Amino acid sequence: MAETPATAAPAPSPTAAPAAPAIKKGSLVRVNRQAYANSLEAQASDAAAPHYIFEGPAEVLLIKGDYAQVRFRRPVPDVWLRSSQLEAYPA
Repeated sequence: MAETPATAAPAPSPTAAPAAPAIKKGSLVRVNRQAYANSLEAQASDAAAPHYIFEGPAEVLLIKGDYAQVRFRRPVPDVWLRSSQLEAYPA
Protein backbone atom coordinates (compact mmCIF):
# COMPACT_ATOMS: atom_id res chain seq x y z
CA MET A 1 0.00 0.00 0.00
CA ALA A 2 1.17 3.50 -0.73
CA GLU A 3 1.30 5.95 2.11
CA THR A 4 -0.82 9.03 1.85
CA PRO A 5 0.56 12.42 2.87
CA ALA A 6 -1.79 12.47 5.87
CA THR A 7 -0.23 9.32 7.37
CA ALA A 8 3.39 9.94 6.40
CA ALA A 9 5.77 10.87 9.20
CA PRO A 10 6.84 14.51 9.16
CA ALA A 11 10.39 15.22 8.02
CA PRO A 12 12.77 16.43 10.73
CA SER A 13 13.10 20.18 10.87
CA PRO A 14 16.48 21.52 9.70
CA THR A 15 16.35 24.10 12.51
CA ALA A 16 15.88 21.49 15.27
CA ALA A 17 17.89 22.17 18.40
CA PRO A 18 21.05 20.10 18.79
CA ALA A 19 20.77 17.15 21.14
CA ALA A 20 21.84 17.72 24.72
CA PRO A 21 25.20 16.21 25.65
CA ALA A 22 24.89 12.65 26.87
CA ILE A 23 25.11 12.17 30.59
CA LYS A 24 27.81 9.69 31.49
CA LYS A 25 29.63 8.46 34.56
CA GLY A 26 31.50 11.29 36.28
CA SER A 27 29.36 14.06 34.76
CA LEU A 28 28.26 16.93 36.97
CA VAL A 29 24.50 17.37 36.78
CA ARG A 30 21.51 18.94 38.44
CA VAL A 31 17.84 17.99 38.40
CA ASN A 32 15.57 19.68 35.88
CA ARG A 33 12.67 21.03 37.96
CA GLN A 34 10.06 20.70 35.17
CA ALA A 35 11.01 17.12 34.30
CA TYR A 36 10.99 16.11 37.97
CA ALA A 37 7.74 17.87 38.96
CA ASN A 38 5.13 15.20 38.14
CA SER A 39 7.39 12.17 37.87
CA LEU A 40 7.03 8.89 39.70
CA GLU A 41 10.15 9.77 41.71
CA ALA A 42 8.60 13.05 42.88
CA GLN A 43 5.37 11.30 43.88
CA ALA A 44 7.35 8.77 45.94
CA SER A 45 9.17 11.52 47.85
CA ASP A 46 8.22 14.41 50.10
CA ALA A 47 5.83 16.96 48.63
CA ALA A 48 8.54 19.63 48.67
CA ALA A 49 11.80 18.51 47.05
CA PRO A 50 14.99 19.80 48.67
CA HIS A 51 16.37 22.87 46.94
CA TYR A 52 19.88 21.48 46.53
CA ILE A 53 18.81 18.91 43.91
CA PHE A 54 17.86 21.74 41.55
CA GLU A 55 20.94 23.85 42.30
CA GLY A 56 23.53 21.05 41.90
CA PRO A 57 26.10 19.95 41.29
CA ALA A 58 25.73 16.23 41.73
CA GLU A 59 28.08 13.61 40.33
CA VAL A 60 26.81 10.68 38.27
CA LEU A 61 28.15 7.51 39.90
CA LEU A 62 26.50 4.81 37.82
CA ILE A 63 24.13 4.47 34.88
CA LYS A 64 21.81 1.50 34.40
CA GLY A 65 19.29 1.71 31.59
CA ASP A 66 17.30 4.94 31.87
CA TYR A 67 18.41 5.63 35.44
CA ALA A 68 21.48 7.29 36.92
CA GLN A 69 22.76 7.09 40.48
CA VAL A 70 23.80 10.54 41.63
CA ARG A 71 25.69 11.80 44.68
CA PHE A 72 25.20 15.32 45.94
CA ARG A 73 27.93 17.23 47.73
CA ARG A 74 26.01 17.05 50.98
CA PRO A 75 25.70 14.46 53.74
CA VAL A 76 22.68 12.79 52.10
CA PRO A 77 22.26 9.31 50.57
CA ASP A 78 22.90 8.69 46.89
CA VAL A 79 19.71 8.64 44.80
CA TRP A 80 18.54 7.03 41.56
CA LEU A 81 16.84 9.36 39.08
CA ARG A 82 15.82 8.99 35.46
CA SER A 83 18.42 10.36 33.09
CA SER A 84 15.74 12.43 31.37
CA GLN A 85 15.32 14.39 34.62
CA LEU A 86 18.98 15.41 34.73
CA GLU A 87 20.71 18.23 32.94
CA ALA A 88 24.38 19.08 32.65
CA TYR A 89 25.63 21.42 35.37
CA PRO A 90 26.77 24.70 33.78
CA ALA A 91 30.51 25.18 34.10
